[in-house]
Amino acid sequence: MRHIFPYISPYKRSAFLALFLMGIELVVELLQPILMAKIIDDGILQGDFSVVSLWGAVLLALSLLAFAAGITNSFFAADLSQGVGFDLRRDLFQKVQSFSDRHFQRLSTPSLVTRITNDVIQIQNLLFMFVRIGLRAPLFIIFALMMAFTIDIQLALILLASVPVFLLFLFFILRKGVQWFTKVQNKIDSLNTIIRENLAGIRLIKGFNRKSHEEKRFFQANESLASQNKKALWLMEVAMPIVMLGMNVIILILLFFGARFLINAGIQAGELVAIINYATRILFTFSVFTFLIMVISRGQASATRINEVLDQDTDQVTNKGLPSILSGAVHFADVSFEREGNPVLNEISFHVDAGKMVGIIGETGSGKTSLLHLIPRLYEKNAGQLFLDEIEIEKMDVKSLRGQISIVPQEVHLFSGTVRENIGWGRETATFDEIIEAARSAQIHEFIDSLPDGYDTEIGQKGIVFSGGQKQRLSIARALVRKPKILLLDDSTSALDAHTEKRLLETLEGLSCTVFIVAQKISSIQKADLILLLHQGEIVAQGAHEELLQNNEYYYNIHHSQQEGVKL
Repeated sequence: MRHIFPYISPYKRSAFLALFLMGIELVVELLQPILMAKIIDDGILQGDFSVVSLWGAVLLALSLLAFAAGITNSFFAADLSQGVGFDLRRDLFQKVQSFSDRHFQRLSTPSLVTRITNDVIQIQNLLFMFVRIGLRAPLFIIFALMMAFTIDIQLALILLASVPVFLLFLFFILRKGVQWFTKVQNKIDSLNTIIRENLAGIRLIKGFNRKSHEEKRFFQANESLASQNKKALWLMEVAMPIVMLGMNVIILILLFFGARFLINAGIQAGELVAIINYATRILFTFSVFTFLIMVISRGQASATRINEVLDQDTDQVTNKGLPSILSGAVHFADVSFEREGNPVLNEISFHVDAGKMVGIIGETGSGKTSLLHLIPRLYEKNAGQLFLDEIEIEKMDVKSLRGQISIVPQEVHLFSGTVRENIGWGRETATFDEIIEAARSAQIHEFIDSLPDGYDTEIGQKGIVFSGGQKQRLSIARALVRKPKILLLDDSTSALDAHTEKRLLETLEGLSCTVFIVAQKISSIQKADLILLLHQGEIVAQGAHEELLQNNEYYYNIHHSQQEGVKL
């Protein structure tokens, strides 16, 4: 919970008022048995109904005060819990935004979604219950025992002896509850993973007729979650009957000895009623503890999972003292990169001047995408040096760096909203004319113009109504509207027809930025100023198209096979 406590500070006023109002409820609850004893002993048994009326009115007034305090307490408790939840979700989201690739290898997307949503809700419930009744419960037990001792020491000692037994039992339930509810949250992660995969790949599932297989997979994960949840809830539920049984036994013992003391005139009837009243309320408080333990168990489990996210380091330098305006020159010097201990790139070295075009080609798994992702620091290199405009990349402000780089990934991602919003997403300050200009450059303007609502056409989730080529061109327009100094295209023309691709490449040649193009076809990069041929994470050849055709047999064979219509 160490990361959670600082989030309470901005809402300490609500927390203080909630606890103060809870204190009023507590005082009233402690006074009620004493007042009832006075009404019985000095009023009813003495036949003095003026005493009954007076203290009955006081009791009613205090009950109304406690009622008002409880209602107001709930308002401030909600303000505290909802405010902390809001801030936690905000900071968790911002933290995830700063994650690098290695973080997402460690924490899956469905797990992060669960932590930002479900786990934060558990923290909210914990805070609400704590300032509403959580703190009142132990305080009432302590002060009620003290009040009982002021009435009758012998009966109070019987009551006191039962408290450690209940506490030990509840402590055991709490420990087991934290362990089991942690497993429940992890099961939710697993179920969310399956749901996410199925929603993303629904067409593939239908195409391969794997509906039954995926239903079975989901059923197993769902059954496992339900089983673990039932196990955890069973633990919480079985605690209540055990506490109730113990509570009834203690009440019977107090009634047995209290009746004997009453006969021997060792205690008055009202005092016995007060003792029984305190005992009932104390033991009822223990039954409330069983509910609180469930909330605490879930909250503690969720706090641990939230801490795991907030504890992640980001390894990103933000040196504001260095120049932030790039011209676009890129220099790799013996750069190596690995993922989870597996080599991906080995001693990559090349230099490209600002405004030039670089083509990257190689078989699947040769490290083409990884090379691109090192430039905006989406991946972090393990060795070597990477310079932009002769400045080592680690010494540059990450936000400023990425603000001057555009990337179009292999897997196109469009956001729900309009076409205009999706292209303008690349630069918030882009005017409508600049959006249209970017669309023209990406060879998508005519298509957008033909839509019923033009640039105000709703795309829908992930652009599902558009073809692959249309989505690629929208993504390229989004990248171009940034007017970047470095443009990274990761196999971003694969779904385009030859004519459209040719026009797009001609447009890219006229851009005043450094362009990196990863492609499967040599025809897509043959006009590049520098072509890098990758094989198993190494550059096996580099140079212009004609130079490589003459001097590199591997490149020549690739070109020859593609000329015959065989795709790499």
